[in-house]
Amino acid sequence: MSARLSKKQVILDYCRAQNLQRVDWEKLRAIRNDLRRRLGPRDNTSLAYIAAVLREAGCQVQYEDRYSAPAMEEPYASRLKGLLEFHDLASAERSLRNLDAIYREYLSATDHIGTALVRALVKKGKLRAQSLAANPRVQPQKRHEKQEISRWFQVWLETPDLLPDWLALRKSSDEFRGLFGDGGVAEK
Repeated sequence: MSARLSKKQVILDYCRAQNLQRVDWEKLRAIRNDLRRRLGPRDNTSLAYIAAVLREAGCQVQYEDRYSAPAMEEPYASRLKGLLEFHDLASAERSLRNLDAIYREYLSATDHIGTALVRALVKKGKLRAQSLAANPRVQPQKRHEKQEISRWFQVWLETPDLLPDWLALRKSSDEFRGLFGDGGVAEK
């Protein structure tokens, strides 16, 4: 593989060569095997990454794991794309507020698919944050932050109506301020 060819390009080239429109678990594994053949046996590209590249390119991918975003049809895909963020406490809070507003719209319209997709996104965020919090390669302060964010997502999943009040109390607590100072307080 040339130095200028990216993993993403290898994945897309493979799909074009095989004329793949729908990709299932078996085809994802074949793509990963092709990556290993072309990049070397130490390549460890995840199936979730391959699935995300293919979805972004417009392929129908039948794959989900606990960390990847759920497959979404329109109009949900456009509306929810990029809303799940938790780079830091402020972005996690904004993300939760935005997702909560959309969740409430879907709830008032009795849109079961929409509410389920929002809940699935928040659950994925919680699991990803937990994973980062448990990763010893992540800096200790960032691990504390991700554990806190995971807690926020969990509270929303259990009792979405309580999150705003709970979050205000949490951010005013001595424990929170001791861990994060005023840097963890997002602007409204």
